[in-house]
Amino acid sequence: MKFDNILEEIGGFGPFQFAIIVLLCAPRIVLPCHYLLNNFISALPPHRCDISTLGDGGLFRNLTQEQRLTVSLPVQEDGYPKSCEMFAAPQFQLLDNGSSGADPPTVKCQSGWVYDNSTFTSTLATEWDLVCDRKSLTQTTGSIFFFGVMIGAITFGYLCDKYGRKITLLASYVMATVFGFASSFANSYFMFAVLRFLTGFGLTGIGVNSLVLGIEWVDPGHRSFIGVIGSLSWSVGNMLLAGLAFLVNDWRTLIMIATAPLGLAVLTWWWIPESARWLLAHGKVEKAQVYLDKCAKFNKRPQMSFKTKLKALSNMERQDKSYTYLHLIKTPKMRRLTLLTGIVWFGVALTYYGISLNISGFGLNIYLTHFIYAAIEVPAKLVIYSFLNIFGRKKCQVGTLLLTGICIAINIFLPKDLWHARAGVAILGKGLSEAAFTAIFLYTTELYPTVVRQNALGYNNFMSRLGVSVAPLILLLEDVRPVLPQIIICSVAIGAGLAALLLPETLNVTLPETIEDVESPRCVNGYMNATMCNY
Repeated sequence: MKFDNILEEIGGFGPFQFAIIVLLCAPRIVLPCHYLLNNFISALPPHRCDISTLGDGGLFRNLTQEQRLTVSLPVQEDGYPKSCEMFAAPQFQLLDNGSSGADPPTVKCQSGWVYDNSTFTSTLATEWDLVCDRKSLTQTTGSIFFFGVMIGAITFGYLCDKYGRKITLLASYVMATVFGFASSFANSYFMFAVLRFLTGFGLTGIGVNSLVLGIEWVDPGHRSFIGVIGSLSWSVGNMLLAGLAFLVNDWRTLIMIATAPLGLAVLTWWWIPESARWLLAHGKVEKAQVYLDKCAKFNKRPQMSFKTKLKALSNMERQDKSYTYLHLIKTPKMRRLTLLTGIVWFGVALTYYGISLNISGFGLNIYLTHFIYAAIEVPAKLVIYSFLNIFGRKKCQVGTLLLTGICIAINIFLPKDLWHARAGVAILGKGLSEAAFTAIFLYTTELYPTVVRQNALGYNNFMSRLGVSVAPLILLLEDVRPVLPQIIICSVAIGAGLAALLLPETLNVTLPETIEDVESPRCVNGYMNATMCNY
């Protein structure tokens, strides 16, 4: 007797599971609104040195604004004033002949900057003058946020397996809501960075909890559906972010609007059920019975007494010990599984964000470009949903990663003047990388046993965010050699695809409940595929 047999009797996919999907997907829409928020709140609008104080001495009294700019600011090759320099002294000769002969001496901006507010009324850069020598701080906020996500992945992975999915999900909702709103009121860059770290920390629990909680309540045939629906909610939020950023040009207001839906999530949390799988694995038979009865009633199935079966199942699965991250590497097959999934998650994340940050635009404004990049992920996810149930998880994971690497390799050799072809290949590569991301969430959830599933997702999310953090650093290597970032990202994608080849298939197999299920040399009660039992 396995949990999936009981779930089949009360309805493995019905109104009860659909309600869970709705309750869990709504908060997931908030995730991309924060994960990609830095694209807008850290935007660097065109700017130049402020020369308004130079007119105090009367030197500029009879000059137009254009003439004042000419004699005060050096220009770039495109004819626009330089952003971070001004002449040490006014160059009035430029008004007569347009040339100053030898390059006149310049100094850094002395009185601050003037910003073009036609696109953004306020960003982090304009708020705290994060330009020129401090320009890197705008991107540092993104790194700090994802560092919080990394630490949160490890922390919530442990807490979810120890204290349960539901209570930890509430803690995530509350933390993300409180610190998200607080960051919009930060009065210094340091305070903002700290609050963004804590926001990222809290948001991680929403991602890993909602996916696992949904999958643990459905039968094997619908697990891929749950995974893809959760992934589609990311795309919806990603597209929604483009619209919100277009309508709201102030960074503080944008953060508040992006965080607001989490308040509703806190209110709807009361209707979310705890994972019956987790309850049984921890000996909480009575509570598991309550939720299973609710599931049967909601799905209009006869409410049966599973108490004897549940006790037997709980005794078989219950372990008189607390599971930690060390259990991911204590036994041989778990150690091998942990190593391989870590490599795949790192490769998937680095490839996805490497392409996303380096893909050429369509010559459109930032909002429309962001929307297009988000929209092209939707067909990729719908296609991978069909393929996951036809070809299996393993083939889809390997195929999407290898094809992504091939797309990057093709663009390395395509001439620069064939920009139409390069753009098409880049868009295809981005879609494939998103399909790989969609597959890995579901695949990993099915690979690990219930008792350490959240720990495993926490670890793999940590490896994923490590890949996210490394991606921008790799793109900086373009200054060393233009093609070097593409070579590295291509190699990582192909390497991760080859690592996925060594993982077992999980299509339509029973989820492992304990570490012994994974380590067993035989199929568990005849339900698991032989490849699942012998990797």
